[in-house]
Amino acid sequence: MSEALDRIANALDRLSPIPLARPDFDKCDAFLWQTNPMGLIPISNVSCIDIKLLLGIDNSRDTLRANTEQFSKGFPANNALLWGARGMGKSSLIKAVHRDVGGVILIEIQREDLSSVAELLNLLRNSKRRFLLFCDDLSFDHDDTTYKSLKAVLDGGIEGRPENVLFYATSNRRHLMPRDMIENEGQSGVNPAEAVEEKVSLSDRFGLWLGFHSCSQDIYLAIIKGYCDQYSINISTDDLYAEAIEWQATRGSRSGRVAWQFFVDLAGRRNVCL
Repeated sequence: MSEALDRIANALDRLSPIPLARPDFDKCDAFLWQTNPMGLIPISNVSCIDIKLLLGIDNSRDTLRANTEQFSKGFPANNALLWGARGMGKSSLIKAVHRDVGGVILIEIQREDLSSVAELLNLLRNSKRRFLLFCDDLSFDHDDTTYKSLKAVLDGGIEGRPENVLFYATSNRRHLMPRDMIENEGQSGVNPAEAVEEKVSLSDRFGLWLGFHSCSQDIYLAIIKGYCDQYSINISTDDLYAEAIEWQATRGSRSGRVAWQFFVDLAGRRNVCL
């Protein structure tokens, strides 16, 4: 009889969810949320560009920094959606602001793991530290219901979003969903207006919308010149600009990312370690 009870007890233990271990947030200020197995993975070295080198996005930089600083000091702050042109420093700005402000734990969560965000919020809710959840390249396609989990982060449901948690996301789309998907929803369904409203209103839940747009050639060149000054690469301005413009032409685009890719190539050719 006792052996049967032991087997039942062991089976129940296996079925019971294992409590999530809370890491030591005083030893690391950046983590990656994973779901298999579920937990927080410490990131000891966050890839980050100095905030002074992020040019051409002054208003977004100052607004996001001020919002993050408010949050770090325990004051009210808004969730933020950074949307717009590719390669213009949206994710770089979030990481740079996190490092520049300090005092906040950065947690990156993948879009496909948003369905597990309730467990993450429960893990963070009673902590004395403050957390910045970061989701890069956030977007949703047709028949993707993951966006409903995002509402738990932005609104918190009946329990409310933990006051020590803030959410920043980047996206190429202002409304997080393709325009043709929104238009198709408006042409079908029992109540198409409600279908559109539910999806468009998702981005409305972000208190801050920060738009990023393609940069001018002057900004593109200024970004590269800033990198050269930062890493002490000696090259004449005329030669630098000529090479940078040629690089831009071969890529068929101009952005902060293209500027960095050119600079990496230049630094390699000049035997400069970054």
